[in-house]
Amino acid sequence: MIAWIILIIVGFLLLIKGADFLVEGASNIAKKFHIPEIIIGLTIVSIGTSMPELFISITSAINNHSDMSIGNIVGSNIANLLLILGVSSSIKSIKFKRETRLIEIPMCFAISVIFLMICNLGQDVSRIDALILLVLFVLFIIYTIVMGKKGENFDKEDDVDEEKTENLSKSSIKDVVFVVLGIALLRIGGDLTVNNAVNVAKYFNLSEKIISVTILAVGTSLPELVTSISAAIKEKSDIAIGNILGSNIFNMLLIIGASAMISPITYNVSYNLDMAFVIVGTFMLSIFPIIPPKNEMSRANGIVCILMCIGYLATLLVK
Repeated sequence: MIAWIILIIVGFLLLIKGADFLVEGASNIAKKFHIPEIIIGLTIVSIGTSMPELFISITSAINNHSDMSIGNIVGSNIANLLLILGVSSSIKSIKFKRETRLIEIPMCFAISVIFLMICNLGQDVSRIDALILLVLFVLFIIYTIVMGKKGENFDKEDDVDEEKTENLSKSSIKDVVFVVLGIALLRIGGDLTVNNAVNVAKYFNLSEKIISVTILAVGTSLPELVTSISAAIKEKSDIAIGNILGSNIFNMLLIIGASAMISPITYNVSYNLDMAFVIVGTFMLSIFPIIPPKNEMSRANGIVCILMCIGYLATLLVK
């Protein structure tokens, strides 16, 4: 029993460190190719911090643990919206950019509704459903690229001396190693976490759902938590809110899409209540910019989110 818990903690640490390596390596490679930082933030950083969820869900799907595959994503999205944004904005109010208010938050809301509809149509996520989710993910990536090119200019550095080229080459190799190492750690961490979480669930006679929407969800959301709190403290609101919105969209489209494409996922309708918290939380996020203080998520808004998160946990205890 103690050994299982220790291995879960080790798994979480590997997931977090793996995500760290992957984000750092991928971000550096992207910068060397002069990709705008807005694209790096909305895509590479968000995907990187969502890598723990990806490996947990894929591992769960392959091992026929559908409740863990879905529960990890739903729980992570709730943790992102209510716990992480709540804590981040409680520390420092988060400003909303115009694109975030008018496009990205409504987009996240719409994707949450579409995801819920797909899951309930056949009470599963088939390979056809997975294809739909992955197509939507590609469209989202295209959107971020278009907005990135519209908002920022590429740096142009035509004159590069030999010494700079040599350093660039050496650092590029280091970045590639970071990416490969990050993926390896995520894979190992995912296996350790899922396998031992299943053992703990069986030992305490707990459902896979409870384990996945609590322990796994919070554990795999640690990269988002660290990133968003750090961004809020440094007054980089676009990173804090962009990381959460991007991660939630990636969780539903890329992670469930990729997992179900490998192995179709059975959907337990009991997750509808959990998804209701995701949808209500996203709707609340769309309301915050238009109520005083306008265009920001205040400390009071953050406290509301934290209280709603506590209310969600209470619903789990009474089941």
